[in-house]
Amino acid sequence: MSPKEVTYPYVVAICGASGVVYGVRLAALLLRHKVKVMVVVSHGGVQVLAHEMGYDPGTRFHAFMAGYGVGPETLQNLSVFSQDDIAAPPASGSFRHAGMVVAPCSMKTLAAVAAGYAGNLITRACDVTLKEGRRLILVPRETPLSLIHLENMARLARAGAVILPAMPSFYSFPATMDALVDTVVARIMDRLGVDHTLVPRWGE
Repeated sequence: MSPKEVTYPYVVAICGASGVVYGVRLAALLLRHKVKVMVVVSHGGVQVLAHEMGYDPGTRFHAFMAGYGVGPETLQNLSVFSQDDIAAPPASGSFRHAGMVVAPCSMKTLAAVAAGYAGNLITRACDVTLKEGRRLILVPRETPLSLIHLENMARLARAGAVILPAMPSFYSFPATMDALVDTVVARIMDRLGVDHTLVPRWGE
């Protein structure tokens, strides 16, 4: 499916695990496709964004995304919410979206969603995405994994979520950090049904 055919927004949640670049890169690429993107950032996500990507919590997230290569003509398609914005559209099952991705997904968020504990906008949005039978992609970034982590992932997979760990590939010989990140983002976009040419496909 071409992004131009999508009329509903994508929801991208960024949690407080290492690897926030995955969520930022995904949101930026979706915006470049000129589709609407709703970004939800947890409190921990804000801290990790500051630590790993130099994000200034005192500035608007739009300005940060502009510095990440998103042009002003597409920034109008970006909406940003805190985890505390529990009245935001993604909190309702009646709100329709083209798919939700949590990248990175912390083990805390993973556990909450697996238990049906909708304590903030991110976990509530995941909960309603599952109950409405919509696409939910969780990108855990943790190692090693305990039995509790694995059982939570299995429970969510049985409930219909896609567990897509942040495991970069190397067969395309990525030469930059962005290229390495794109090996994971490409798989996310595949699952969303969004066309891309981020990484050469095997056999091409």
